Amino acid sequence: MRKRNVASVCIVKSLCNDCVCLYAIMMLLKSAFVAHAAELIVRLEYPPATGTVAFAFFDSANAFGDLRDPVKVLTRPLDRRSQYLLEELPPGEYALLVYHDENSNRRIDKTFIGIPKEPLGFSNRYRPKGPPSYSRAVFTLEEGRPRHFDIKLYRPLGKRGRVGAGMGVILRSTPYRDYDDGVYRVIPSITYIGNRLQVYGPNLQVGLIGSGKLRLAATGKYRIGAYDDDASSFLVDMGDRKDTFMAGLMIQTEWPGGVDFSMSYEHDVIDSIGGGMTRFGIDKSFQVGMFTFSPQLALNWLSAELSMHDFGVPVDKQTLQRQAYDIDDTVSVEAGVQLFIEITRNWLMVASFGFEFLDDKVVDSPIVEDDHVMKGFTAISYLF
Repeated sequence: MRKRNVASVCIVKSLCNDCVCLYAIMMLLKSAFVAHAAELIVRLEYPPATGTVAFAFFDSANAFGDLRDPVKVLTRPLDRRSQYLLEELPPGEYALLVYHDENSNRRIDKTFIGIPKEPLGFSNRYRPKGPPSYSRAVFTLEEGRPRHFDIKLYRPLGKRGRVGAGMGVILRSTPYRDYDDGVYRVIPSITYIGNRLQVYGPNLQVGLIGSGKLRLAATGKYRIGAYDDDASSFLVDMGDRKDTFMAGLMIQTEWPGGVDFSMSYEHDVIDSIGGGMTRFGIDKSFQVGMFTFSPQLALNWLSAELSMHDFGVPVDKQTLQRQAYDIDDTVSVEAGVQLFIEITRNWLMVASFGFEFLDDKVVDSPIVEDDHVMKGFTAISYLF
């Protein structure tokens, strides 16, 4: 009986020793974490009375530009406090987004076109009017050196949306024989960004159904004419190619990693030419300093009416050096990049440039000599 008691005591002592060791290890790890943690104090100006406030930290310019995949999100209940101490972050470089999670769904709600709807604020009192720039919001957290930020929450689109005005230029090279000049149009760059409506220069988009990762929109686009018939001897008496307005529908999906895919069909709704075009496109945004750029790749299908209008030769227009050429629908591949520049808080610039590689049926036309077209659009706008 005595031997059993001695064995029991030994087992208890062993367990106690193990517990002490485990506790010591846990305290050591905790002290190490605390020793290497940094402090951030955020004071909200006029904090909301109820709900939840979220502090989203980003350490990647690309993720911050899309406001996706934060490296850390801390939430606090709103209880009329104006100051919050955040200690759970290791030292490093971050950009901070603070937002009022009004419906407590643990994510920032966005409009149809991806602009946050809930009140928000950024570090460094930064208030972007386009894709947020990491370089303007970034700060450094250091051990033993607390940082302080005063942040005033605001709705990015206000009550009536965002309005801007400026000037833009649409440019396009021509693949035609002996055609030295391209075609271009100077247009007013009117900007409006609302919950579902977006107008920028020659393009407009109206959200119809869905949001976030899958959405359907109505679209419109100003399409400039392909050529002036007096610019080349091979085009004389063909007639100037007219500008027109295309409208249709577009499906957009968001893939992992910030990759966007779109599929659209637009038709000549004023019947200046007739026909339409389908586009399958993919793009992804990257950010470097004040520049946000989006490489794009697309496959375009052009109906027979549009293909004939741009590249064909009707029988009644043939000459000795220009034989009649009938062409049906065509397919082209397009590669380009869109660039967004936040010049100042209110002045913004958008530019897009691309190469469209033409169908062999186009290149075989008697009025065509190049196998590609360069196209672009640039505009500078002041956002109020």
